[in-house]
Amino acid sequence: MKQMIFSTRPFFTDVGLLIFRVGVSLMMMTHGWGKILNFSERLGSFPDPLGIGSAFSLQLVIFAEFFCAILVALGFATRLALIPLIINMLVIAFVVHAGEGFSDKELPLLFLLSWIFLFLRGAGIYSMDGQMMKKKRY
Repeated sequence: MKQMIFSTRPFFTDVGLLIFRVGVSLMMMTHGWGKILNFSERLGSFPDPLGIGSAFSLQLVIFAEFFCAILVALGFATRLALIPLIINMLVIAFVVHAGEGFSDKELPLLFLLSWIFLFLRGAGIYSMDGQMMKKKRY
């Protein structure tokens, strides 16, 4: 039991990374899915923090929060898919909620830290990226 609790074996690390990657991605997908379902209602009132138009801002957010999150959950082109997610959370936390208190920034910052962690760590062996790299090594 002691060995299992304090183990640093790759199996536990890789399974933990898989659970974390898929879990955070699924949580993010719920935000994107809600925007897809209410696309026409949100179109006119969606924030335009970068001055690129409300409709285009909404489309970029949906792309990041739903489609890029799917790629991260699968572990396919993970680091590439994380770039829009990181940018999305930076804009939400530091532009959209710039003048608001920490409680309004807390969730975007938590997602941001998760995405940065995954970007630095990679998707792990239990991912499409990991399986493709494994095949290339042999």
